[in-house]
Amino acid sequence: MPTRSSKPKDRDFATVVRHVVEEAIGQKLDGSPLVRGTLEITEKNQAAVELGRLGGVKGGKARAAALSPEQRAAIAKKAAAARWRPKPKP
Repeated sequence: MPTRSSKPKDRDFATVVRHVVEEAIGQKLDGSPLVRGTLEITEKNQAAVELGRLGGVKGGKARAAALSPEQRAAIAKKAAAARWRPKPKP
């Protein structure tokens, strides 16, 4: 299974070992206090977040308004059939 790009993972053995040792002793190797839960978290661009949310908020209502009742019923029937379809065995 491919790894997700949104979750940074340390692949370097030395880096992983360093994190394990720092967790075990409760401080960084340079003597500074260990701050838990702050492994290179990147902040999201607020403008991009707002733009994405804007499209998500009005997306379903705008699509429903543009479809005829027959089209909405056909889409709903297709979704229900997909939901209740037997899952293929691996």
